[in-house]
Amino acid sequence: MNLDVNQLYVKACGADAFFAFKGEITSERINAILEEIESKLALISSEVRMQKKIYNILVECLQNLYHHSDTVPVDLIGQLGNNYGMVVLKKLDKGFSLKVGNFVSNEKVKFLSEKIEKLNSLSTEALKEMYKFILTYQKLSPKGGGGLGLIDIARKSNHHLEYYFYPYDDTYSFYELDILIV
Repeated sequence: MNLDVNQLYVKACGADAFFAFKGEITSERINAILEEIESKLALISSEVRMQKKIYNILVECLQNLYHHSDTVPVDLIGQLGNNYGMVVLKKLDKGFSLKVGNFVSNEKVKFLSEKIEKLNSLSTEALKEMYKFILTYQKLSPKGGGGLGLIDIARKSNHHLEYYFYPYDDTYSFYELDILIV
């Protein structure tokens, strides 16, 4: 086991993180993160449209962390809790960078990679049409989603999504999603 999730977090934060969180993702924690980021954004960005865009993307990311993260590897539960996630927001010269990460089973790596690659290959109009189609015709999953989260993130960011899978062991990888918001 060469992967150190704390090192990934430190690397994601760099020296210029505007907001950073790592820990167990709970509904209470999600509300606290959203409130803190909303108040910080109001202080540094006078552009309401940008604040709303970041907030909406962040809501989708936090919902994904809460609903779709796999349980942390057993040997890390004592250190990280059951539902570990990280969130790092940075202010850039033009826009913001949002990184979120969580553990996923290795069985999901191919599915997530293919889904993100598909989204990255679509035009803005095609993403919009896909979103409408799924909204109209898909049934909700047992976790309450219809597969719209990543599509909505791609639509709202209007940039290709960057992603990385860092192998942890034979069962788990750490999944990092990087979103540029301008």
